[in-house]
Amino acid sequence: MNTANLQLKGLIMAMASLCDAIAEKELLTRGEIDAALSKAQRAIEEDDDHDLSGANQAAILFPIRVLQLAGEAGRKGKGATFSDYARLVGKLG
Repeated sequence: MNTANLQLKGLIMAMASLCDAIAEKELLTRGEIDAALSKAQRAIEEDDDHDLSGANQAAILFPIRVLQLAGEAGRKGKGATFSDYARLVGKLG
């Protein structure tokens, strides 16, 4: 696997843990974190300045979708591995 991919995998899981800590410390609610992630997703989807292929847009949205799934899991008191989240993102299409 490409080293950059491994670094991104670590960064995404670190961000998921940080989001959990932020929610647990009640700095933001899980709903507020999800709203921020949804806002980022919409900004990417609505970006007309770049003519991105569907695959490139999906690649950009991948970390946001993983963080959203991790937030859902945290809300339920569950966790998953990066591979679990990646598989779920793939099913979302």
